[in-house]
Amino acid sequence: MSSPSSPTRSETVIVVGAGIVGLACAWWLQRRGHQVLLVDPAVGGAPEPEAGGRSGSRSALGVLMADLFHRDRGRAWELRQRSLRLWHLWRTELGRRGHDVPHRAGVLVLAAEPAETERLARLAAAKRDLGLPLRLWDRQRLEPLLPSLPRPCLAGLHSPRDGQLDPGAALAALAADGQALGMAIRAQAAAALEPHRTGWRVALAGGGHEEAAWVVLAAGGASVTLLENLQGAGTTGGPLEPVLGQALELELAAPLPAAWPGTVVWRGINLVPRPDLEGGRRLWLGATLEPGLGADPARLADLRHLMGAAPDWLSGARVLQRWQGLRFRPVGRPAPLLEQPAPGLLLAGGHYRNGVLLAPASAAWVADRIEAGGDLPSQP
Repeated sequence: MSSPSSPTRSETVIVVGAGIVGLACAWWLQRRGHQVLLVDPAVGGAPEPEAGGRSGSRSALGVLMADLFHRDRGRAWELRQRSLRLWHLWRTELGRRGHDVPHRAGVLVLAAEPAETERLARLAAAKRDLGLPLRLWDRQRLEPLLPSLPRPCLAGLHSPRDGQLDPGAALAALAADGQALGMAIRAQAAAALEPHRTGWRVALAGGGHEEAAWVVLAAGGASVTLLENLQGAGTTGGPLEPVLGQALELELAAPLPAAWPGTVVWRGINLVPRPDLEGGRRLWLGATLEPGLGADPARLADLRHLMGAAPDWLSGARVLQRWQGLRFRPVGRPAPLLEQPAPGLLLAGGHYRNGVLLAPASAAWVADRIEAGGDLPSQP
């Protein structure tokens, strides 16, 4: 990755939130020569909540679906394509600097009914017109895999450029390399914001405060709370609602077939092989299932058994751990929210199920905005 051109003026920036989006913003800004302070209790090694609860990024499976997105133009499409390119460059650079982010190429989306087969066929044709290497797999092409795939399985659409990366490794890599570049961290929660002189003051829950020319809010639901307390300061910001995802780590009796095509998606459920663990006998199984804050045990049971369609090898696997995590999506607006609610204040939130995928493009937008002095359209 070639060295990015330095901004004409280095800014002091506070990034609130150490999930994948916040860390991506903090790392990229520090990488470009700004002085960054990352504020979040999690950067101090705070334990995860009990009963399998995790933050959104730490509960993510890391599936990257850019080419397989159902559109082929517009803002959402462009953000995904930009992120896919940036993740390749970022992983290369982080690896050269000693911070590996494991990645496995390939995503196969399965059709469980005729209407899904028709939709995948149309999508494959549209993406081929763009020169993308998506391929529709018919029953004959799937035949070698059918004993191990969920049923029914009528067809599949395979994308070799999409894939899956380890979100935990990505978080660790961005944090470690950011600190090596000079990024500061403060393991406290942001309690309040207020305009101050030519920038912003961030009050910390444990006492004290920090000041900076720019503040980037990338803390999920906490960003909404901070913005709500600023309504009297002339800010604007869209509401977010929580959506809960559940996941399992399974130990298989035998490794998956060598021909297993990366991540497999069946009726919105992700089957993510972990070939680097236990001789390939580990699998992540997860989906973003339900609105609200509480996990439904019945939904977890459906996930575990693929709503009754799990093949024998999956039904017989041993559950090693389960977890849940919240994602936030905008209410009545497209995800994500990349906005400037007030001068010197940026919001990067509401990524819903695509925080890992869209983190690099979100970070690039934040840096572009800061380096332009805020003189860019609010949404990219």
